[in-house]
Amino acid sequence: MLYRLDITILGSNDFYSYRNQIESLGLPLTPESLGTLAPFASITLNAGESNGADCKPEVAKTGLGSSAAMTTAVVAALLHYLGVVNLSDPCKEGKFGCSDLDVIHMISQTSHCLAQGKVGSGFDVSSAVYGSQRYVRFSSEALSYAQFVVSGLPVHELIGDILKGKWDHERTEFSLPPLMNLFLGEPGSGGSSTPSMVGAVKKWQMSDPEKARENWQKLSDANLGLETKLNILSQLAKNHWDVYLGVIKSCSVLTSDKWVQHSTEPINEAIIKELLGAREAMVRIRTLMRQMGEAASVPIEPETQTQLLDSTMNAEGVLLAGVPGAGGFDAIFAITLGDSGSKLTQAWSSQNVLALLVKEDPHGVCLESGDPRTTGITSGVSSVHLE
Repeated sequence: MLYRLDITILGSNDFYSYRNQIESLGLPLTPESLGTLAPFASITLNAGESNGADCKPEVAKTGLGSSAAMTTAVVAALLHYLGVVNLSDPCKEGKFGCSDLDVIHMISQTSHCLAQGKVGSGFDVSSAVYGSQRYVRFSSEALSYAQFVVSGLPVHELIGDILKGKWDHERTEFSLPPLMNLFLGEPGSGGSSTPSMVGAVKKWQMSDPEKARENWQKLSDANLGLETKLNILSQLAKNHWDVYLGVIKSCSVLTSDKWVQHSTEPINEAIIKELLGAREAMVRIRTLMRQMGEAASVPIEPETQTQLLDSTMNAEGVLLAGVPGAGGFDAIFAITLGDSGSKLTQAWSSQNVLALLVKEDPHGVCLESGDPRTTGITSGVSSVHLE
């Protein structure tokens, strides 16, 4: 007997651009306006197609890894529905000798790589599964077998080899220090093609390997420096909460050049030193990213983004700003101190940048329990929600 499984996939509004809808309603480019849209709103269709039946969705992405999130959600939902994993207790060791989250991670990574036709970094899939983290990618050998799925082996044999593969990635707990907020802005300048940008960088690496290695090492050191500064700030907040709270509140209403005015005591000075050190590390990262883009002839941090990021970093209460992921025109991000975020979103709106309704998520994949659309669905079918 054959059974048919119907799958409905809904994308969060934050993965796509709804700038046109907001502007057509005459609303300002603010998170509040974005919040007035219905959840999982339809993606607009290309207006240039003469035949409506041939219209394709106009995927104006915001650079948050929508394909990785969708792949992870579908894999997790199917595995949970079929009883392979139990998302009610995903960290518990399952039947394969590892946690159910690990099973979801390995199969999602495999599915995503096969769909893209290459082995990427895997960070976006890992984030969708586990939430906030520090990540070191797995060796490509982990998926070398899966790339030859056309060999015709039974699915159960293929999956067995995947789960037994060399998954040597590293995942370390990491999150923003207290009283810091992450903002993502959509500049409205059109999306970038990540595969083509990555291809151009790889071509440059092959043509000038020595200079490429030097650039990558400096970039790695700068990234590590920023991580270290943020971790130290988290520790300072834990050990000296009252002082930390006071410093963050004071700095949230000042531009960074005035933060040193509050270095009145040793602990205050230590906190401000790390805040300024984090800014310096981000400036270094941005410089190295631009140099890489210039060498590879791709706009990793385009000039328009540079101007926007510089003005953002010079605003009150902004710790740092940059381009996320592979860079390009997709989006910009900023980390702010205390309650300064509302000023930033207003400033962005005046510069035609729409701040999105996203936030740091330490949890990753989980079961959605409060979704009103699940009413009437037969018991046993579960919906997976990515915060």
